[in-house]
Formats: sequence, C-alpha cells, structure tokens
Amino acid sequence: MRLLLGLFIAMVLAITFGLWVNHALDQAAQELNVNIKQVSEKIHQANWSEAKQAVQQLEEEWQEIASWWPLVLDHQEIDNIEFALAKLKEYVAAEDSMMSQAQLAELKLMILHLPEKEALTIKNIL
Repeated sequence: MRLLLGLFIAMVLAITFGLWVNHALDQAAQELNVNIKQVSEKIHQANWSEAKQAVQQLEEEWQEIASWWPLVLDHQEIDNIEFALAKLKEYVAAEDSMMSQAQLAELKLMILHLPEKEALTIKNIL
C-alpha cells in the first residue's frame, strides 16, 4: 500500500512539474514575443537606432528568461534561437529591413513553438 501511495505521489508531482514548466515556458515566450513586436515596429518605421536598442533589450530579456530553459529543453532548440538572434542583430546593424523582418518572423516562430512542442498533450505523447 505504501508503495502505491509513493508511486501515486511521484506521478502527481511529475505531472504538476510538467504543467508548471509548460506554463512558465508559455509565459516566457509571450514576454519575448512582446519584445519581438517592438523590434518589428521600430524596423517598420525605419528607426534604426531605436531598433538596435530594442534588439539589445530583446537579447537581454532572452538571456534572463532562457537561463533555466536548458534544464527542460533540447539544447538544439536553444542554440537555434541564439543563432537567429545573432543574425537579427547583424541584419539590424546593417539596416536591412527585409532580412531583419524575415529573421524576426523566424525567431518569433521558434520561440512561440516551444511551449506548444513541450506541452503535455496527447498529440505530443503519441
């Protein structure tokens, strides 16, 4: 009986932890999405000095938010986001509107896809 109770408690804790991680990932992704929208607006306005500052803020936010992500996510996903962020930084520095917007779209997709990919759903289990 104690063994079953212990297994049940472990299972409940594992599911609770999984749900909490998914919620935290979703919240972090939404926060980063706000920063991405700010960068996009600055680029659309061709305000390159503010766009560079917005990219810097996005990079700082990424460093702060994503510090715990390697504990729960595939490192390849994190590396891909960091590569996309580095490309974005260079496109904005070169004041290339088209490539900057394209890189922002890719970065946004990668970031917003992570919580969906890691969600505890039947689709992800099967």
